[in-house]
Amino acid sequence: MAKDEETKVHELKQKVKDFCDARDWEQFHDAKELAIALSIEVSELLEHFRWKSKEEVNHRFTIPEKREEIEDELSDILFFVLRIAQMYDINLSSSLNRKIKKNDEKYPVEKARGSHKKYNEL
Repeated sequence: MAKDEETKVHELKQKVKDFCDARDWEQFHDAKELAIALSIEVSELLEHFRWKSKEEVNHRFTIPEKREEIEDELSDILFFVLRIAQMYDINLSSSLNRKIKKNDEKYPVEKARGSHKKYNEL
């Protein structure tokens, strides 16, 4: 099994592309449809946590079957993120780094540390 520290993003994007190409799914995949699918998968992840206390949520990760269900939902989310990036030639590494830099400016450590306030409320 591949590990995160051994896998490159472009390899994951290629794996998703190969999977979809083998099934001739590109005809169904455009930005809108993929974004809708992504939203649905995020909602399915949220179902695992709805109405649960912090302790109950943390406990779910200790139950192998529940943990696997959560991992499956996260993988579905990652699949659609990778698929959008692969189809529209988005460099996720540089995009993430650029976004973190923007967030670093919006949420300077001296103002944001320990706070859940939005940047315009700091």
